[in-house]
Amino acid sequence: MTEPDKTPEQAMEEFTQEAPALLSRVLGQLRQQSQRLRDLGLPAADLPSVDHFDLSGLDPHAPGAFGPLNQAGRPISDWPVGPPDATGSATSPAPADLTQAAAAETAAPVEPEPEPKTLEELLAELDQLVGLISVKQEIHRQSAILRVQGLRAKAGLKDPTVTRHLVFVGNPGTGKTTVARLVGGIYRALGLLSQGQLVEVDRSELVAGYLGQTAIKTAEVAAQALGGVLFIDEAYALAGDQYGEEAINTLVKEMEDHRSDLVVIVAGYPAPMERFIAENPGLASRFRTTIVFDDYSDDELVGIFTGMAQRDDYDLGTDSIDAFRLVLAQQVRDDGFGNGRFARNVFEAAIGRQAWRLREVADPSTDQLRQLTPADVIGPIETDPVEWPAGPESVETEPTETEPAGTKPAEADDA
Repeated sequence: MTEPDKTPEQAMEEFTQEAPALLSRVLGQLRQQSQRLRDLGLPAADLPSVDHFDLSGLDPHAPGAFGPLNQAGRPISDWPVGPPDATGSATSPAPADLTQAAAAETAAPVEPEPEPKTLEELLAELDQLVGLISVKQEIHRQSAILRVQGLRAKAGLKDPTVTRHLVFVGNPGTGKTTVARLVGGIYRALGLLSQGQLVEVDRSELVAGYLGQTAIKTAEVAAQALGGVLFIDEAYALAGDQYGEEAINTLVKEMEDHRSDLVVIVAGYPAPMERFIAENPGLASRFRTTIVFDDYSDDELVGIFTGMAQRDDYDLGTDSIDAFRLVLAQQVRDDGFGNGRFARNVFEAAIGRQAWRLREVADPSTDQLRQLTPADVIGPIETDPVEWPAGPESVETEPTETEPAGTKPAEADDA
């Protein structure tokens, strides 16, 4: 059964009964807000009075029962009234100082932007990288060319077209992404880019599922990189189908439309990258500089490994460094070798072994926390059986029609 419609008199009576509780809740919230503003140190005369927010013992039907709501003694009828709004009704804006105080209370502190690095600082950071001698020389050369071109333009001289886009070729872990990030900063310091950020993508972030959508997706990525460097890893994966061709054509257009504030760096293995650039005339005319990232030597990998330890406050003795050289000598150095990535993997594994070695030391010393032993570096982890808490007893179930007996769970196929 539905409740019959109430008469106006019944509705008014119900509202009259509920109004005091409703007003009490509203004024209770105002009491809390007033106290927060009082805690901010605002003048008491500008604050709504907490003393008048207590309705206990008052007759809500009596005229003027709530009295003035501010300590200045002005009744509500005397509060300033703003201009009519769109409906023609007068508005009563909140005092400006209260609005500003409330905004200040909720606004999050804004940290200042870090100062961009200078050209000298960025080139010094480049020079501090382990190895990469030919890469450093080429980046220095490119920086000098682009600097002089900028000075010629300021002097009103003719500016020959010098492409700023680059091809990085080399095996994984040879520092291509690190150098690409520095290139963004160097170009910004030279005034060639407005921001210098690095946006790193691969085929999956450029190609969509349908023709026509790829152009939109690629253009959106280029827009994110505008003012900086768009770094496309394994760029040759874009070759060979119409979706990748659509992405390439869109990239060429974006490079032309934003040639004054966008740099594109394509990277990958040497042989596939050479074919990729040669087979695309639009790319060949825009990527005229190729920088080769050679594999690291053993000594350079040792330098990377020890540099990671020093940076993260770990100590490596001579025996531990020799252990790393032994691990390194056992690796197959083909195209899949990780170079600097391999050094990082060994370092992180050594940290894990150290933690396991110290698992039963209640209060290890600082030296113990810093020291990576040869056993930590060379591994493997040898552990005693671990007593895990017993879980709930497993319940055997009858095989279903869709899962015959002896079938492995899907998760087991991934092991």
